[in-house]
Amino acid sequence: MKLFKPTEETPDGYTVLLSDLKQTTAELHSAYTNLENVVDPDLIDYYIYQAKAAQVRYKFLLDCVKKCYCPEMKCEECEVEA
Repeated sequence: MKLFKPTEETPDGYTVLLSDLKQTTAELHSAYTNLENVVDPDLIDYYIYQAKAAQVRYKFLLDCVKKCYCPEMKCEECEVEA
């Protein structure tokens, strides 16, 4: 009888970065979709802010993925080694 289920391996940093990048892409798409459907000026400002935040996060994650893809570089900002 086994008391514990075998645990899956923890994903490496590169896999986590790719997952976060996909999630940020979905958030960016959602912000743009919502921005197209609102007419209230406060909501327009909100979705513009949300889209800009997602763009900045996307750019940061993309830079980390590029750095981690190159074996001689390290990602100091995102604390992931290639």
